[in-house]
Amino acid sequence: MLEKEPLAGEVALLVGVQRRLTRPATVRAARGLSHFGEHSAGWFALGLLGAAMDRPHRRDWLTAAAGVVGAHAASIAVKRVVRRARPRHPGIEVGVGTPSKLSFPSSHATSTTAAAVLYSGLTGHNLVPTLVPPMLASRLILGVHYPSDVLAGAVLGGVTGGLLRRKLQTRKPKPR
Repeated sequence: MLEKEPLAGEVALLVGVQRRLTRPATVRAARGLSHFGEHSAGWFALGLLGAAMDRPHRRDWLTAAAGVVGAHAASIAVKRVVRRARPRHPGIEVGVGTPSKLSFPSSHATSTTAAAVLYSGLTGHNLVPTLVPPMLASRLILGVHYPSDVLAGAVLGGVTGGLLRRKLQTRKPKPR
């Protein structure tokens, strides 16, 4: 049995976000992000690309890519425990299909945040403000998550990505 509906305030917030941000161009962009982030596949592929292009740090890129998939798996485990249903309300328009009926936390938010944190450490650029907000907004624009779903996913991804990033930074380089 799925969890009962969330608080009315969360539904109202989601409806408000959709009213303000849903336009043909934002829906197209949100769908693109949705497909890229599905099952963390796009973020994993970017990690593999990093490993192929940055030979001196190949092992770290591969570890980070695996960490993104691990963060995604953690979000799936939490979803199965919490069992919150995806948004179903007459004022919410769903703009993309989903692989499950479970909503909390957002796996897209989790894997995106984990990727942003991990890949920031490998590129030397803070990717979090560039990558995370658009993915979180896309889940709301598409009507497949409540605001607390995307926030919880971002926290889970940030924590898992941050822990692994710290571990990567403490590795001692192998002598050549």
